[in-house]
Amino acid sequence: MAEFLTQEEIDSLLQAAKQEALGFEQRFQRDVVSYDFRRPNRISKNQLRTIQNIHETFAESISYYFVSKLQTVATVNVTSVDQLFYSEYILSVTNPNCLYVFDIEGADGSGVLEISPPLALTLIERLLGGAADQPRKPRSITPIEQAVLRGVVEHILSELSAAWRSVTECTFRYNRFESEPDFVQIAPASEIVLVVSFDVSIGLHAFVMNLCFPTFALEEVIARLNTEGLTTRHVGRRKEREQESLRILQQLLSVVDLPIVAELGRATLTVRELLELNVGDVIKLDTSITGELVVSVDAKPRFAARPGKVGDKRAIRITRVLGVEDILLHSSSH
Repeated sequence: MAEFLTQEEIDSLLQAAKQEALGFEQRFQRDVVSYDFRRPNRISKNQLRTIQNIHETFAESISYYFVSKLQTVATVNVTSVDQLFYSEYILSVTNPNCLYVFDIEGADGSGVLEISPPLALTLIERLLGGAADQPRKPRSITPIEQAVLRGVVEHILSELSAAWRSVTECTFRYNRFESEPDFVQIAPASEIVLVVSFDVSIGLHAFVMNLCFPTFALEEVIARLNTEGLTTRHVGRRKEREQESLRILQQLLSVVDLPIVAELGRATLTVRELLELNVGDVIKLDTSITGELVVSVDAKPRFAARPGKVGDKRAIRITRVLGVEDILLHSSSH
């Protein structure tokens, strides 16, 4: 005999089917990612993260190089890693500019190192011994200035090659200089390129520097990019750079002249007593014969010492480092 479902059982089945369909729709919506066919992303987020790590290492090495080369405070930081159409990148480049085309060895393609004219002129002035206190107005650099800057560009590309070797053998070689972006054709207008932007601070002024890579030239390299294994190498390289930075700072500090003054003592005279001084008069100081002298480095009290002689020259022997209380006491007695 056929079994019939009650209305309550039918409603229960319909409700269960509705909930299952709703759950499937929610799961489907979570899995779907919007895709813009007009701007396809050839590089995944993980690969972009790895590329950013590579160029952060590169930025650190360039910072150390600028500090030692320019003899001033300098920092380089990665500000963004973007995927653009090549036509969009070219439109964003000012004219005139300093564009250095470099070959990517082992790949059928070239890249562009963009150094903004104010940065290029500041580098040139510092390299030629100037102070570069005021940023220069943008202009085309002369052939002589191009020759001065070429060594810096070649070193930048060398550091870039070293940074990329943390993931693959990749060498970048200087090819030519261009001042107008229309003459730099490293990719078709509709090709996706990778643009890495840097903020370069020299002294009190900030400048812009960009790197542009066509994705087809790094297609095989990008396919192998992953964050695993890079972190350890990145940390190891960071430690090497920190040691190199410490060595550079020690080298720079070793040639700095600082005046050292040993104070024998103090005395207070009235104007009358000062006017009545004659040759042979003795001025009594407030330091006892067994007391310590205060030694100041660059006009700041740092050490206690005792007077003496080395051969026929006067000398002092450092006895201790002054504490905070000693420094305050000495400052209050001025």
